[in-house]
Amino acid sequence: MSVINHPDRLFPIDSAQKKIAKDLYDKVKDLPIISPHGHTDPRWFALNENFTNATSLLLIPDHYVLRMLYSQGISLESLGRGQDENDMTLMRKAWRIFADNFYLLDGTPSSLWMNHVFNSVFGFENELSGKTANDYFDKINEKLNSEEFKPNSLMKRFNIELIATTDEAVDTLEYHKTIRDKKDVNVIPTFRPDRLTDPSHEDFRKHFAILESQTNENIYKLSGFLKALRERREFFKSLGATATDHGHSSAKTLELSENDLQKLLDKALKGTMSCEEVEMFSASMLFEMAKMSVEDNLVMQIHPGPYRNHNKQLFDSFGRDIGADIPRGTEYVENLKPLLDKFGNNSKLKIIIFTLDETRYSSELAPLAGHYPALKLGPPWWFHDSPEGMLRYRKMVTETAGFYNTVGFNDDTRAFLSIPARHDVARRMDAHFLSELLLQRRITEESAYRLIEDLTYNLVKKGYNL
Repeated sequence: MSVINHPDRLFPIDSAQKKIAKDLYDKVKDLPIISPHGHTDPRWFALNENFTNATSLLLIPDHYVLRMLYSQGISLESLGRGQDENDMTLMRKAWRIFADNFYLLDGTPSSLWMNHVFNSVFGFENELSGKTANDYFDKINEKLNSEEFKPNSLMKRFNIELIATTDEAVDTLEYHKTIRDKKDVNVIPTFRPDRLTDPSHEDFRKHFAILESQTNENIYKLSGFLKALRERREFFKSLGATATDHGHSSAKTLELSENDLQKLLDKALKGTMSCEEVEMFSASMLFEMAKMSVEDNLVMQIHPGPYRNHNKQLFDSFGRDIGADIPRGTEYVENLKPLLDKFGNNSKLKIIIFTLDETRYSSELAPLAGHYPALKLGPPWWFHDSPEGMLRYRKMVTETAGFYNTVGFNDDTRAFLSIPARHDVARRMDAHFLSELLLQRRITEESAYRLIEDLTYNLVKKGYNL
């Protein structure tokens, strides 16, 4: 038996409850994986080339791991960030530093995910450490060079039925076209317009210029700008997209007149906006995106709350996504009210709301989702995508919103090999939660077995129009 991937991990300690949880888990552990929101690279599946090495695949892109090691004074450069990823000497050195410090991840979700990958994907049974670093590095690289470890072979091995990537609104989606034409795996895009709806983003003007050239619309006029966005959404739909994604700093929504929104657009293009006006523009664009979702039936995901790139020094040196994003408080009742006043009663519209502020689950989000037909709750996200976070979510949400105003699980990851690990954790924790309800006679056995399958597979397909 592997010492790093115990079959009873995350199940309840009580023997009677553990048996129920294991039986529930066994019902769904082999169901196909639906990954409706993530950040894997469509290039992997279009070209289906072998991954380069263990460090570039498993360490360098993992912001969860990077932030933990950086917090202990380990530089990102020493972990391979910003280095030549084809230099095997540098990559081995970075992997050794990672292995020497792997114990720092003890008790975190990253430890669970990594050990699942090491054992289930690569066959290791002993822990990663300084003593095993070279063995890990060599054996992983050997396997990565094989036909069985190409992206599309792994996707089939992992029983992944569908992956949705997250793509910029001006993306050409060339790799998605190749994937569609090959028909080897099921990978679809997701429309993310943040760099066109947030004037404070460093790429706002660049993406604005690209949008103009792509659509030939007069996007300096609000009507042309909105028409261009509609055209891009239709283009994404033509390649299988079923959803949009909006990563705003707050959940604020605002309905503005065409004249007022045009004034804000003019200021955005001149670069003369105040912070308050930037927020007003973003809030009004969320409102416009909801209008478009009513028209084209794309599911609307809203991911508010992070303070992104909190560490300015690291952002200046390495850019985004290096582990320096911080959760902060987010208000929903007042901020979402303009949107829900207009669209909340439309049962054909689907708005999936996420949060990094757990204090709002029972006080705001569950009551809102438990009332408005258009609103559904996304799963625990980012910092709360953890065993404890999943249990807290179920306990705070279920009494008011029930199970069927949620949308199953999504992994939200760039780490392709960890997708099965993350879904496995979610399935185990849902089995854990349902086993408690069953023992308390709050649900029947029939309901428990129906629910575990719905939470694992059916709700996500329904929630994302799949």
